[in-house]
Amino acid sequence: MGRPILVRAISLLGGEMSEQLVFDSRYSWARLAVTLAIATIGNVGMWSVIVIMPAVQAEFGVSRADSSLPYTLTMLGFGLGNLLIGRAVDRFGMSTALIGASLLSCSGYLAAAASPSILILSLVHFVIGLGSAASFGPLIADISHWFQRRRGIAVAVAASGNYLSGAIWPMVLAGVLLDNGWRAVCLALAVIVTVLVIPLALLLRRRVPELSMAAAGNFSLANRAASGLSPRTLAWLLAAAGLGCCVAMSMPQVHIVALCVDRGFGPAVGAEMLSLMLLGGVVSRLISGLIADKLGGVLTLLIGSVLQMLALFLYLPAGGLVSLYVVSLVFGLAQGGIVPAYALIVREYMPAREAGAWVGFVIMATILGMALGGWMSGWINDLTGSYQLAFLNGIVWNALNIAVMLFILTRTRHPRRDIPAAA
Repeated sequence: MGRPILVRAISLLGGEMSEQLVFDSRYSWARLAVTLAIATIGNVGMWSVIVIMPAVQAEFGVSRADSSLPYTLTMLGFGLGNLLIGRAVDRFGMSTALIGASLLSCSGYLAAAASPSILILSLVHFVIGLGSAASFGPLIADISHWFQRRRGIAVAVAASGNYLSGAIWPMVLAGVLLDNGWRAVCLALAVIVTVLVIPLALLLRRRVPELSMAAAGNFSLANRAASGLSPRTLAWLLAAAGLGCCVAMSMPQVHIVALCVDRGFGPAVGAEMLSLMLLGGVVSRLISGLIADKLGGVLTLLIGSVLQMLALFLYLPAGGLVSLYVVSLVFGLAQGGIVPAYALIVREYMPAREAGAWVGFVIMATILGMALGGWMSGWINDLTGSYQLAFLNGIVWNALNIAVMLFILTRTRHPRRDIPAAA
């Protein structure tokens, strides 16, 4: 048996590489392995708040909508962090941005453990979300520079770290929550993120060679000309689409634990459903990455959005334990490839030198959709006493995403899929 993949990757990260081998090289795959490890650890900030939400509601004696505020503030911070840290990556590099973000997350978790009220806890989670963002959009933008022919699968693997984090950490943290309470969860994460992410971040110090960056820029310019859309117009279209799809996506992801508690199944069952959903999302992301390498980002996103809408319809009649498990898996398999496809579209159409900023902007819009949808679903539940109308609300928002993708698809003629060998 050979050494573990991550060890082999680390050994490659110290070697030299020639300019012409930057795309899809051995170094690219080694960097991807380290990126996946960082994403799996660093994205815990997005999911830990979902696990502690019922316990927080019980301790502070607040409504379901109010107990969703820490999640909403987490996602607002996460969204803004994707934009700000994405810009920092364009200027200072991935390693520096990750180290600073990890220290920020650590301080947020420590403050969360000492929070005396739901308001303070919510504000602190904005900081946690801000720091955690470095492990999502900025990492995706960074790894996209090192691939061309296999960019779809590379971005999908990097983005899968987010779902692997959501599949692994809720199960791990549920035990800590049961034995020691939600404040102990926050203290444990303060240590875990700092100790594990910073050493890995030091392995990502190498920057993209200038000639490779120029070649990627020419590729995106050709696609942009074929669409007739300016970068700013395309960015706002993608932002609107991302908002719509993620309001829809947030309903099952954010409230599945609370839904299970309402129906008497308990939070542990809800955590299992969330993990199953996200594991299905990992499979979906990998398959979507392979599809994107053949069809491009726009068609891949359109397929995923249609499948997500169909899965949301399946939640409406699902009431029993078994049916909820099955539909949660189906939902994960349907929607996992949507968010990574936005990053692919940005790289296909936007200037390569501004990838961090543009990917961050579009990912920020998707996160805002998650934040809005997470709060909106809780509010609808408070008003109606169930989540049925919340699922219908998600379906309506999902239609916005489909409409935007159809518009972009009809505007673009013969998009390029690869950089010519002479570039």
